[in-house]
Amino acid sequence: MLSRLKERLRLEARVWSGRKEAKSSNARIALFHDFAPPPTGGGHQFLRALMAEWERMGIEVAVNCLPDSAEAVLINSFNFTSDLLRRLWDRDVRMVHRVDGPLQVYRGFDDGTDLEIARLNREFSSASIFQSEFSRSENDRLGFGLLPGPVICNAADRTIFQPRQGKFPSGNKPIRVIAASWSDNPNKGLDVFQWLEKNLDSSRFQFTFVGRAQMEFENLRHIPAVPSDELATLLRENDIFLTASLNDPCSNSVIEALTVGLPCVYRRSGGHPELVGKAGAGFDSPEEIPDLLDEVGQNWAKYAGEIRVPEITSVAKEYLRVLEVTP
Repeated sequence: MLSRLKERLRLEARVWSGRKEAKSSNARIALFHDFAPPPTGGGHQFLRALMAEWERMGIEVAVNCLPDSAEAVLINSFNFTSDLLRRLWDRDVRMVHRVDGPLQVYRGFDDGTDLEIARLNREFSSASIFQSEFSRSENDRLGFGLLPGPVICNAADRTIFQPRQGKFPSGNKPIRVIAASWSDNPNKGLDVFQWLEKNLDSSRFQFTFVGRAQMEFENLRHIPAVPSDELATLLRENDIFLTASLNDPCSNSVIEALTVGLPCVYRRSGGHPELVGKAGAGFDSPEEIPDLLDEVGQNWAKYAGEIRVPEITSVAKEYLRVLEVTP
């Protein structure tokens, strides 16, 4: 009873704050998303980059309030307070839903979140935005009935994830490989990292894992999760990015690595093949990884030259088209 009362009081405070902020705002877009402080997952990072790009274009964005000036509303997956939006939604306005998942194939369990996303999609939105063809097709396959909409891939903030300088190191130096994950969900590639911990030849490969994982690192270098600017620096210090997650619809860490200029060795799962394209090599079992790292390392310039990564400017404009907001 006490916890419900506290939750209700918090909501009332947010409603009051949202209405107050809306009165003084000239924002053209309202974004409903509950941000967490960094270092956090990819959705938070992408939406920060998207907002920053819109603001560079002269488009003000209001977060978790609905000013009269707002021409459209972007809501993010299930990561917003729906009761807050219900209380502040007082007029006809275009709403676009950036959807995720399906989370049950990504997380490896079904806790009802995908059904909640579908319900929110039907209640609020005029259109959907999917992050990958994989995400759209899997949502269709599982019958969630989401509203149609385009696939718009995420993009990284290039003011942070600036290009790596220099070529692949020559000589007999070990190939520098990096992987990153903010989440410690085992589906982020725990089985692969455990295999690498036991089997990767340190004379051939210098491996760094950044983030969280449900394992102890003894042979592989481990750095806890870091903010984006520090991650960008670490990426630039390496040669190849490795991603091992299962059913990941649109991995921000892959996009950030590609943006820096790292070719990828990736698990053939989820949206990875779409994102990487010809800029890397895919594996089905961890035993394939050492040879693939050698292959990409020996032909580094070829693979790096195949990197095709979305620009945040073009992604921001694609979102504006769906929102029906003119630049």
